[in-house]
Amino acid sequence: MKVKSLLSRAVTATLFLASSSAFSADVNKQQVVEHYADLAHSVYSDALTTAQTLDKSIESFLSEPSAAKLEQVKQAWLASRVPYQQSEVFRFGNAVVDDWEGQLNAWPLDEGLIDYVNLDYQYELGNDGANANIIANEKLVIGSSTLNVKEITPELIANLNEVGGSEANVASGYHAIEFLLWGQDLNGTNAGAGARAYTDFVVGNECTNGHCDRRGDYLKAAAELLIQDLAWMEKQWSPEQTGNYREELLNDSADNGLRKMLFGMGSLSLGELAGERMKVALEANSTEDEHDCFSDNTHNSHYYNEQGIFNVYTGSYQRTDGSMFEGPSIFDLVAQKDQKAAQQIQIQFDSTLAQVGELVTEAEKNGQFFDQLIAAGNTQGNTLVNETIISLVAQTASIERAAKIVGIDSLSPDSADHEF
Repeated sequence: MKVKSLLSRAVTATLFLASSSAFSADVNKQQVVEHYADLAHSVYSDALTTAQTLDKSIESFLSEPSAAKLEQVKQAWLASRVPYQQSEVFRFGNAVVDDWEGQLNAWPLDEGLIDYVNLDYQYELGNDGANANIIANEKLVIGSSTLNVKEITPELIANLNEVGGSEANVASGYHAIEFLLWGQDLNGTNAGAGARAYTDFVVGNECTNGHCDRRGDYLKAAAELLIQDLAWMEKQWSPEQTGNYREELLNDSADNGLRKMLFGMGSLSLGELAGERMKVALEANSTEDEHDCFSDNTHNSHYYNEQGIFNVYTGSYQRTDGSMFEGPSIFDLVAQKDQKAAQQIQIQFDSTLAQVGELVTEAEKNGQFFDQLIAAGNTQGNTLVNETIISLVAQTASIERAAKIVGIDSLSPDSADHEF
């Protein structure tokens, strides 16, 4: 996955500032909230479309497994992450998203719940399901419960999330699929991602590591569940549906809508991205706390989270077909009140997007992925991650400043109990 160069991002931001005046002259809060709902619908529509492409790729692979087809599935998974990661900015402020997202993106997970793992794999202490291995067993005994898992279906997988009361028992979503495609990353903080062989899905004498038919059934069912979940959320934001969350949001006051927008941006920037996804992993030098840990895609995952925050502030989103979706934005509201402040805040957003982009540059051009950057003793890598955290914290302060300018006081983004 590639991102724009730092220069092209800067040019894009400058062009955005120039073009925004077309909206800022007469934009009101209600228009901004309505465009936010439209933007969310566009993002979730793209997430659904790319998940459907992933599902088709999985079907093709399972019909005739090969190394080349497995690589195609992996590329489809990577592509599906691009819109989804940009959707996480709709969390926190919108309970309908927060209540739903765990089934799609929960992490870190004890992968031994799903399939075979290395004997020395690290799992959550006290997790009775950490080595359950659904794929190798038709019955599971977890704690005092005996579970029939003979038929692997989307419904079964959904019901197995947090089985035994452990949040580390993640059975569904992007990361379960990621693990099935890549396998464990056994390289620690050294170079390299997971390296599952395509023969793990070959039914018959060439099957490696056993239960290849059930492994394929699990992969297919997990992809089907992903599509079901995304289709439901796409409808929640669709202007063509009645009685959905979009209708609820737009029937509320515009100020409440703006608060949800800004709180979601600030909380993703501060507690989630700077805190849970970077600070935790850096301080513990822990690859177990890396976001896309099996595929080594974490740099892109972080980047597109930040892009999502940028999208909501600027009212812009580049769709997966390459088209630009633009409209009334928080930037416009700020510019109408204080043009100088609007430019200063935009500069901070540009700076933070570029800073998170440095993680991508380090991975794609210099071969240093996030799990290597957080390694103990990697002074340069640790510094880069820490500088990114600092920039995200500064961006959060700018989000709070923007909130005050447009009349939203005491925003208090969620810090996830982290101190910065």
